[in-house]
Amino acid sequence: MGTTRQTLHFGAFSADLAAAQLQKKGHRLKLQQQPFQVLAMLLERPGEVVSREELQKRLWPGDTFVDFDHGLNIAINKLREALGDSKDKPLFIETLPRIGYRFIAPVERGEDRSDSTPAEHGGIEPDFAPAIPAQPASLSRRATTRAAIAGIIVLAMAGLALTAWRGRTRKEAAPRIESLAVLPLANLSRDPDQEYFSDGMTDALITDLTRIGALKVISRTSVMQYKNTRERLPQIARELGVDAVVEGSVLRDGDQVRISIQLVDGRTDKHLWAANYQREYRSILALQSEVGRSIAENIKVTLTPQQQQHLTRAGSVDPEAHEAYLKGRYYLNERTAKELKKSIAYFEAAIERDSSYAPAYSGLADAYTLLSLNGDVPSRDALSRAKAAAQKAVQLDDTLAEAHASLAFIAETHEWDWPAAEREYKRALELNPSYATAHNWYAGYLMYLGRYGEGIAEAERARELDPLSIPINNALGGRLLLAGRYKEGVDQIYKTLDMDANYAPAYNRLGWAFLQQRRYEQAIAQFQKAVSLSRSDPDLLMDLGYAFGVAGKRGEAKRIFKELGRQRARGFVAPSALAIVAGAIGEKDEAFTWLEKAYEERDPQLTYLKVSPRFDPLRSDPRLAELMLRLRLPE
Repeated sequence: MGTTRQTLHFGAFSADLAAAQLQKKGHRLKLQQQPFQVLAMLLERPGEVVSREELQKRLWPGDTFVDFDHGLNIAINKLREALGDSKDKPLFIETLPRIGYRFIAPVERGEDRSDSTPAEHGGIEPDFAPAIPAQPASLSRRATTRAAIAGIIVLAMAGLALTAWRGRTRKEAAPRIESLAVLPLANLSRDPDQEYFSDGMTDALITDLTRIGALKVISRTSVMQYKNTRERLPQIARELGVDAVVEGSVLRDGDQVRISIQLVDGRTDKHLWAANYQREYRSILALQSEVGRSIAENIKVTLTPQQQQHLTRAGSVDPEAHEAYLKGRYYLNERTAKELKKSIAYFEAAIERDSSYAPAYSGLADAYTLLSLNGDVPSRDALSRAKAAAQKAVQLDDTLAEAHASLAFIAETHEWDWPAAEREYKRALELNPSYATAHNWYAGYLMYLGRYGEGIAEAERARELDPLSIPINNALGGRLLLAGRYKEGVDQIYKTLDMDANYAPAYNRLGWAFLQQRRYEQAIAQFQKAVSLSRSDPDLLMDLGYAFGVAGKRGEAKRIFKELGRQRARGFVAPSALAIVAGAIGEKDEAFTWLEKAYEERDPQLTYLKVSPRFDPLRSDPRLAELMLRLRLPE
């Protein structure tokens, strides 16, 4: 016998809280338990704010190892989907960011007679349709026949509708995803000292996915700018130029690691897939691979056998070695000389703990490579150490793209072995097509050899993969200038300054744009601003001295030449800096004396010898052509 229940009505919907049933115009809707519980709490207090904390306690009472925010977001999204509601223009559920939710539609109470839902289903509608009740004995045969025919017609129409609906659903459920951004995983420990761990897991996931050639994956530099952001996912997807976004959280609890991940269509904000993973720390490599493989499967990307092998690799790692490695990567990404030296110490600690751990050697190679550019260590020494580490990494694991890219950079800037450098760059990009740093370095290599079209194409690819990287954007501007594409180059430099109005190297690039048009006063003003913002960076001071020299201001140029000499005596200034300023003021013998020192010290600035306008005042001297031959620069 039926029972009378209290039912809440809103819009075209009615909710039976006791039976946990949601109906629309009398038709029951399928809604999972947690989304319905959220709806029930909101309906019980219409017009009032229900906090996220209240909802979390209702949905997960007493559970201390659940990603509450992730789970609640999924429940809210499923509820909105059932109601056909919108977060931006809500009809029913209003979001109060970081506070909670409010039910804003009018709610009416009424009575509804219905049969009880079987207890074993827990109030949730089963996947199968309910049985049709038996016909009353008084129903006539003719009426039964008419009813049967009508039923057949209805079923046929329903079948056609179902077929069409399934076709639409299949299309909606499998959107084409060709580009992806992995947002920084949230650190659920709330301990700032654990940031290295959540950032490291983000890096690992990005690295695994970038190996998939059919997928464009945005680089770490750009996605990290959205750490702790409140921007909506579709907006982030538009800014990064991707089809989908991966977000989630990570929690380390003793020897256990838990990762929660969800995949969201960046065009529609629709949740496509979500999962939780939990493993022992020792199995973290297998966990990383499993998460990457699951994402690849859910975006329906085709994997090569090599990519499948990589994403199904298993193995264990010494927890202390891996932790030291993650801390090394954390400090490496800071890029300053001080932090690079910290990263080196952590990578060496990881190697000491596990001498067969290839990623630690690769990280060490990266750190020394960057230190050769940004640090106070002579480039010859830093790059020699980088090479030894990169060779060891490749010996242990030939699939590490970062190690091959380091070997390419060293062959180019330290050994001037141009064919070897190109082979290694191509190998790195074969292994990791979305590795923006390798594209950027390879772009420089191609520009230095005069292959401008290829170089700019690689520079543009690097920017596409790392659109918010200020150095990569600025490098593209400089390369456009070098190729004689001045308007495009200047436009790109101004785009870089829009990202950071105090970025000194961008003003330096503008100085070169004016200088190449012989607008000396404007050029000098830009170089002076760059020097001021950088606190007299030697490379930027060198270009200011060069500008003074070619503008005929010998006194100012000589003053800078002397300052560079003092800085070289105190620490390390590349000999090429003194050679370039000396050449600009017409002191050719002095310039070639310093160029010989640059050759002996394997100064990376000599890599630019063939194409850089810094050496233009010396081009008529046969000694420059002879030096280019010694560098084995191809004609």
